[in-house]
Order: sequence, then structure tokens, then C-alpha cells
Amino acid sequence: MSETRRKLTTIFCADVQDYTRLMGADEEGTLATLKRCREAMGHLIESHGGRVVNTWGDGLIADFPSVVEAVRAAVDTQNELAGFNARRPSDGRMLFRIGINLGDVIVEGDDIYGDGVNIAARLQTSAAPGGIVISSTVYDQVRNKVAVGFEFLGPLIVKNVEEGVPSYAVRIGGGGEEAAPAERPAARPQPVAAAAVADAARPVPGKRRLFAVLGVIAAVLIGINLLSWQGVFWARFPVLVLAVVAALVWNREQSRFDRKIAAFAIVALGIVGINLFTWEGRFWAVWPMLGLAAAAGLRWSLRR
Repeated sequence: MSETRRKLTTIFCADVQDYTRLMGADEEGTLATLKRCREAMGHLIESHGGRVVNTWGDGLIADFPSVVEAVRAAVDTQNELAGFNARRPSDGRMLFRIGINLGDVIVEGDDIYGDGVNIAARLQTSAAPGGIVISSTVYDQVRNKVAVGFEFLGPLIVKNVEEGVPSYAVRIGGGGEEAAPAERPAARPQPVAAAAVADAARPVPGKRRLFAVLGVIAAVLIGINLLSWQGVFWARFPVLVLAVVAALVWNREQSRFDRKIAAFAIVALGIVGINLFTWEGRFWAVWPMLGLAAAAGLRWSLRR
């Protein structure tokens, strides 16, 4: 008999919007698409330190030791699936709804039970197709740690839970401060639109300040070089390093592209810059670029 114990964990629930309709229209095709989407979701969950607990029908439940990583996994999942669905006809798109809750659960073997799981499932059913809804316990932990925005939805009524559960819709790329719950009217969750996904590349205020500092440093170095000119533009090397650092900082929080593949591309451009700045008639950067391209291709193929 499996040992029963309790633990505090982050519960991630997902299911497919209009799954019955999709199955009725194309049963085999829908099952193949569901399998592909689940595989992609599973890879992302594992890459963020989570564990797929169970799957049933069109649903999936996972848990994470980190609240922040659970939300990042959800954002990456919706962005990954948005790219996949963009290549499909509108009536054949598979849109997942995701709910995330931080709560105390009962653990029995590999399964988890309890109100913490029920709340996550209720949040998931309240999410818009392609959207994410989180509980206030999750919001309190991630509000200043993830480059997304939040919209207060008001309390959700959950079976066996006396008081309503305050919840928030995640707006990918929103960022910024949110008003206190009492100041926000209840509203329906909004879908993750293509424009919102594109906004994920915009820097949050803290990053803007860092970029400004790096820009000032680059300008000062160029100024020193010009004022002490001796026929050599040596400032190009530290400015190139600052540009690569700024690009890598931007890449850490952006959600529009795969972060690892983008990092490979940034490093490759930095190497090309070094090659051009030290040009001696040979484009040696092609070899490290080939290695980085192979690593990026392997990463891309594994995520598919």
C-alpha cells in the first residue's frame, strides 16, 4: 500500500478547449495533435523542473517545487502552442487552458489529491483558450519575478472551499505593477492574443534601466577613444561585449522565441563581430557558428 503524506507544491492543470468538437470532426487527427502537444508540454514542464503527475482524456496535471518555474513553464507552453496553431486552420487549432495554484496536497504514490488540486482545476476551466489563470497564492510569489502582466478576476467559487479564491489572468508580455485586488473589478479572463505574445519582447522597467546604463558606458568608451585618438578604434571590442551582454539580458526574460536558441544566435553574432573586427582575410567564425547552429537545430528538433 502506498504511503500517504502531505506536501506544499505548485499544481499545474491544463486541458483542451472544445475537445469534444475536435474529436467529432477528426478523431484520429485530433488524437495525433493532442499527443504532439502533450509531448511538447511535457518537455517544457521537465525543463522547468516540474513533473507530469497524470494525464486523462484531454487533461494534464503536473506539479513544480518552484512557483516561478511553474508560471514560466505555462507561458512557454502557450507560446510554443501558439506557434504550432498559427500553421493550422482556425477550426482545427488545439487551444489549451492552464490553471496554476500553490497549495497543500495529499501525496499517495505518484498521485496528488486535495483542495489544492481542485482549485487548480477550477482555475483552468476559468481560463480563456490559450490563456493562463493563477490563484492569489501564486500571484503573491511571482508578481515581481516573471515578465508578464496580471489582470485581477475576482474570487472564484470552488467546491468544498468556503471562501472564493482570488484569481488573476496572466497577460503575456504585460509586465508592470498591478493594483490591489480591492481596486480591480472582476472581469473575464482575456485570451492570449498574438499582439500580447509579440509584446513579450519588450523590456520591463528594470531592464530598461540596465540597458540605459550599458548604453551610457558604451558612449563614454567611444568618447574616450575619440578624445585620445591614436589611429586605433579600440572601443569597438568593449562595445561589442556590452551589446552581447545586453542581448543576453533581454533574452533571459523574453517569451517570444526559444531562449536557448536565441542565446546561440546572440553568441554567434558576437563571434562574427570579433572576426570582422580582427579581419585578416579569413572568415574563421564559420566553424564556431556551425557548432552553434548544430546545437540550436538539436534543441529545436527535441522540442518538436
